Amino acid sequence: MKLAVISFTGSGRALAEKLESQLSHEVELYDKSSFGGELRLNMSKLFVDYDGIVFVSAVGIAVRYIAPHVKDKTEDPAVVVLDDLGRYSISLLSGHIGGGNDLAGEVGESIGAEVVVTTASDGRGIDSIDEFAKRYDLHIESMEDAKTLTALMVENRPISLRASSLYKLKYGNISEKDHEGVICVDYKTDTEFDLPHCILRPKVIYLGIGCRRGKSFEELQRYIDDTLSEQHISMHSVAAIGSIDIKCDEEGLLKLAESLECEFRLFSKAELNSVETEQNEFVMSKVGANSVAEASAAIMGDEIIMKKKARDGMTLAISRRIENG
Repeated sequence: MKLAVISFTGSGRALAEKLESQLSHEVELYDKSSFGGELRLNMSKLFVDYDGIVFVSAVGIAVRYIAPHVKDKTEDPAVVVLDDLGRYSISLLSGHIGGGNDLAGEVGESIGAEVVVTTASDGRGIDSIDEFAKRYDLHIESMEDAKTLTALMVENRPISLRASSLYKLKYGNISEKDHEGVICVDYKTDTEFDLPHCILRPKVIYLGIGCRRGKSFEELQRYIDDTLSEQHISMHSVAAIGSIDIKCDEEGLLKLAESLECEFRLFSKAELNSVETEQNEFVMSKVGANSVAEASAAIMGDEIIMKKKARDGMTLAISRRIENG
């Protein structure tokens, strides 16, 4: 985590320097003389450049500095306020997704300050949806739905959890009968509910891809989008794409992985040929492997859920990780 620590007084500066030496994060110090005395005018830059901002100041000062730049809990950095006597470490912004609550705890521990967390779910000792999703690296399909379900949980309403038992939700009123809302962890897009619900996407899908040299990102993206839609699979559940190692510099595939925010895995001919697939003399003559798409998918996942399909010089196979429990 990259942190900016901002102080305004001599005692505040001393605490900032102590944080710099004790926190395990990358820390850079700022004060009122930074940016030629124009610190406030450069807050937008700090919001973009840092994962977290610690103000060693009064809460009011921090609020005035950050107010014009606050956008959304999925984008904002964590903001923590430590008073300049080192008594209280207060989580002010982006407590769950941004890690503000955890950061407040780290700051408090390093200084010996009392940690102040005011998020409703934490005060009740339960998960919020965004905290649960962050713990298991789940994509939240709708933040509005997440707010709705968290509000029900804060009021201790009965909730159904549709997920593998691997996912542990800190909440004491989970019920499959007479529930008022549903939390669903699933990669499938054809699931429907009549009650208020929040769908969370697990990273369990793997795409094995082969293509002719020079296939554009746009062509590959259209093919992937079309196929995932046909198979009722969320793009947010894609954990990795894979191909043969000679595709390491294939610009379209590199951009595709970046667009999907997933890993790009490469396999040698020997690795691909170790997978039992249908014989393909054409592919073997071109790259020395009997299969690229389906073999890559098989190596990455536990179960092939779509065998190789081809379109316009591109091949695609899909596998998934099986979540037991």
